[in-house]
Amino acid sequence: MNPLTYARARDAAEAVRFAGARDATYLGGGTNLVDLLREGVERPAALVDVTGLPATITKRRNGGLLIGAAVRNTALAEDRDVRTRYPVLARAILAGASAQIRNMATVGGNILQRTRCAYFYDIDGSRCNKRTPGQGCDAIGGFNRTHAILGASSACVATHPSDMCAALAALDAVVHLEGAAGARTLPLTELHRLPGDHPEVETLLEPGELITAVELPPLASGARSAYRKVRDRASYAFALVSVAAVLEVKNGRVKDVRLALGGVAHKPWRAREAENALRGGPATARAFRAAAEAELDAATALHDNGFKIELANRTITAVLAELAGRK
Repeated sequence: MNPLTYARARDAAEAVRFAGARDATYLGGGTNLVDLLREGVERPAALVDVTGLPATITKRRNGGLLIGAAVRNTALAEDRDVRTRYPVLARAILAGASAQIRNMATVGGNILQRTRCAYFYDIDGSRCNKRTPGQGCDAIGGFNRTHAILGASSACVATHPSDMCAALAALDAVVHLEGAAGARTLPLTELHRLPGDHPEVETLLEPGELITAVELPPLASGARSAYRKVRDRASYAFALVSVAAVLEVKNGRVKDVRLALGGVAHKPWRAREAENALRGGPATARAFRAAAEAELDAATALHDNGFKIELANRTITAVLAELAGRK
């Protein structure tokens, strides 16, 4: 590790001041950052510890929830309101990592974990535009079974690893931010960037900006939600494809639907094409399959990951059919 300084912030304002003065990186649970420091991928001059910020889950007057960024993943998944009203989120978190990691990881840190692949970690043997801009991407011509099929570029084909973020994207979550210019909010679906020519820039955060909370809007009383993750092994593996879905059916027709995919893109992928194809239409397996195919029509396969297209089609169809009661 390179030498660095450490400071523990008492509140969000102090954290932002520390970060601006010291060109610092925020430290939450450290489950991703410490790995990157150990491997020499991240080399910050300073760490600002934000684990002492409020870790509360508060009911909003409109029926939604406000979740502090320092809330641990385990606490969020076990919260009664989350489990009963937003089961897609609880299930996504429980699918995301080992219990030990969930006990340490924070909501804010989970959202801001790096989009990465094995080539990103291989600092001595592989080229990576995300790690060293302009260097090249060895994943494109290498072993790319787990890599992106949607929204990728010639500069990067890595996939965003967060299960929680896929659920938050399907729930229309809003991220609360604090920075040098003050407070603002941003839809989670707009927070992360696709790689384009600059995969090293992963979010729309301003320098030193801090996530302070995540807000969940209320769900309609008739809406059901679910999360399904397809992976190589059941224990602590990133998704090959995952689906977070919220579905409301009335009189056999889709009144509302929200879909987000994990394991397929550089960011949590909101499936707008599929949603538009489904709203107002019949809640049938045939319609679900057609909508999935409309979404995946833009997919581009690499040498090893073409199977993900059909896997995503089948998983979307199965999750929606389950929610509609048409297994």
